[in-house]
Amino acid sequence: MSKTASGASLPDSLRFAFGTLTVLPVKVTRWDRDAARGGMLCAPLAGLVVGAGAALTGVALLAMGSGPLLAAVATAAVPAALTRGLHLDGLADTADGLGSGKPAEDALRIMKQSDIGPFGVITLLFVLLAQVAGLAQAYEASWGRGVLAAVVPAAAARLALTLAARTSVPAARPGGLGAAVAGTVPVRGALLVAAAVTGVAAGAGALVGRYDTVRAAVAVGLALLAAELLLRHCVRRFGGVTGDVFGGLAETAATTALVILSLG
Repeated sequence: MSKTASGASLPDSLRFAFGTLTVLPVKVTRWDRDAARGGMLCAPLAGLVVGAGAALTGVALLAMGSGPLLAAVATAAVPAALTRGLHLDGLADTADGLGSGKPAEDALRIMKQSDIGPFGVITLLFVLLAQVAGLAQAYEASWGRGVLAAVVPAAAARLALTLAARTSVPAARPGGLGAAVAGTVPVRGALLVAAAVTGVAAGAGALVGRYDTVRAAVAVGLALLAAELLLRHCVRRFGGVTGDVFGGLAETAATTALVILSLG
């Protein structure tokens, strides 16, 4: 059976990626470091499927006569539904932890609480508004630009998780998904996946328009830069990454890529 660079089989790696990053009915058959490594290397594929589902929903609404705004709302809702809002919840918890200004131990405790504080609410509000506004502008330009704005950010969001799971990034606490995947991905493997996703995004952009080739590649690059800045800040504040931080990184990358793709 074929294996990924992680040592786990490709089916096990895909099951880990889709079983942990989506609500699709995929059973995770292995829960070890090799499977986690393979799953994080395959994470952008899960993003591709989520983005394709979102784009299909938006285009279907446009075909039925809806306006760009309604298509944008539906497109933004699909990734939330396909992840049970996990990444949005992680973004809100990360915002509450960072916004608290408390020491790492106290901030991590705040992030584990089930309620959402004011920093989380405000962050969610502006992020979702930015996503809907960006998608609406893309759909208004053309359905092709809308599809690109749905798919590329979803893949870039999961690519940010691949890079955040690299070997130099520690877990902030034992237990949970963050600890299971933290430090599993070799830096070289993460960079190869990043180059592949950027190349595919640029190719997809070329199908939409002459300038969209560069726009899509830049969107992925800036999405990763924004996620990397947040990651480093979280590592300094919390001592490492958690599952919530991974969610925050995904939404930060997706929103950044979407804003870039909606411009011009």
